[in-house]
Amino acid sequence: MLSLVGLMLSSGKKLSELWKPIHRYFHSGEINSTVAGQQAKLRELEAIYGPAGKEVLHLDGLSVQFGDWWFNVRPSNTEPLLRLTCEAKTQGLMEEKRDELLGVIRA
Repeated sequence: MLSLVGLMLSSGKKLSELWKPIHRYFHSGEINSTVAGQQAKLRELEAIYGPAGKEVLHLDGLSVQFGDWWFNVRPSNTEPLLRLTCEAKTQGLMEEKRDELLGVIRA
């Protein structure tokens, strides 16, 4: 089994060069927001984003996938929180959609 260091040595490439072809998305990390009506907020998000999404999933909260970005919002089981994760193909798009989603969640 080839280690990461071994791969770098054998290829002569920097780690950043090896990572670039597989780094597909920029991510927000998990962002928590206090929300009293978690299920109502999930329904609101689905009403806003679901119709334009390529795929809507309810496996763990609400996930909506688009061509170049996606998000998941899931309720905490122990606190009145919604947890947002957002990823996009560019940093700028991720930040735009993250802020847009947080605006809806925190309204």
